[in-house]
Amino acid sequence: MQATNKPLRLWTDLTLFDGVRIHAQPMAVVVEGERIAWVGPMSALSSAHQASAERVRAGGVMTPGLIDCHTHLVFGGDRADEFAQRLEGVSYADIAANGGGILSTVKATCAASEDDLCASAQGRLNALMADGVTTIEIKSGYGLTVNDELKMLRVARRLAEQNPVHIRTTLLGAHALPPEYVGQADAYVDLICNEMIPRAAAEGLADAVDVFCEGIGFSITQCERVFQAAQQHGLPVKAHAEQLSNLGGSALAARYQALSADHIEWLDEAGVEAMAKAGTVATLLPGAFFTLRDTRVPPIDLLRQYGVPIAVATDGNPGSSPIFQLTLMLNMACTLFRLTPLEALQGVTKHAARALGMADHAGLITAGQTADFCLWNMRSPLELASTVQPGRLQQRVFSGVPTHG
Repeated sequence: MQATNKPLRLWTDLTLFDGVRIHAQPMAVVVEGERIAWVGPMSALSSAHQASAERVRAGGVMTPGLIDCHTHLVFGGDRADEFAQRLEGVSYADIAANGGGILSTVKATCAASEDDLCASAQGRLNALMADGVTTIEIKSGYGLTVNDELKMLRVARRLAEQNPVHIRTTLLGAHALPPEYVGQADAYVDLICNEMIPRAAAEGLADAVDVFCEGIGFSITQCERVFQAAQQHGLPVKAHAEQLSNLGGSALAARYQALSADHIEWLDEAGVEAMAKAGTVATLLPGAFFTLRDTRVPPIDLLRQYGVPIAVATDGNPGSSPIFQLTLMLNMACTLFRLTPLEALQGVTKHAARALGMADHAGLITAGQTADFCLWNMRSPLELASTVQPGRLQQRVFSGVPTHG
């Protein structure tokens, strides 16, 4: 074995879910610096590794660090009053039409400073990290002006600098129509395409661009213009699509090689086929389905039939999914959408990494990958999906360094 200045660390006697499958025999993982150097059965662990590596832990369940690939973590204010309205029978669309919903959060977010937004988001991020999350996506979308959208993205970058977590940022200027643009939706799309996207790209603030393709959001034609502008600036695209109706947003996103199409309760077979051909990930958001008391279930059997990768995320936001616990989403994806526990686990690891364009260095425990993983107090990785129980995280390792436990 070659000499190295990087520390070698060893985890042994593991019940291992590597992002793809659960290994039946006891496994070992060797980490060199920030990366995984070797993974294999205990029986194949070399004497050289046993002699030279620091033994960190023995025993337990290990999974890749969890990945929350769809969140709206940065926002101002709260929408607790809307929770009460929905319980009284007021629909999400009606709340939005009366100035609530996204626009109420926009008002609070625009009024908040970067420091205020960073402080409030930190608590939510802490909860996710304590739940085993090592990679997260954070969208803008509550600014709806050039300066306020960029403010949100700057806050997300600050959070990445201040915390042991990988953060991908997504520009979601096409989230809602600002009140000053009522009746002028195309003019607002001009602003997104001609100013918002170019500035976010030039300042290195966005890793992707998203749209809300829906009757209460933006039309197919408008979303396509946003995708074209993103493409011109070298940014991959994503879509909130087929949540409340079937406009064909997922198929449109697939035509632009989108990383993912998210929500997708109303997705049809043509859209599934288009996503399969493009390699676009289907991101399920059971928290929003649960909170809004939806009844239309995503086409899971069709996604399986066409081999579309399925990710699972919190959609953590102040209104339609005020839930910041990714392991709860595992259980919801199984109970509400009938995913298998293994599919759900793959949905917050391997497939979630793909939904963020990070398949080469996240979501798997394999040689060469960044050493992001978690050890859990349980007997089987399947318990992460079958049982809702906070506090099971024994150790969280980020880039080779333990940060929790």
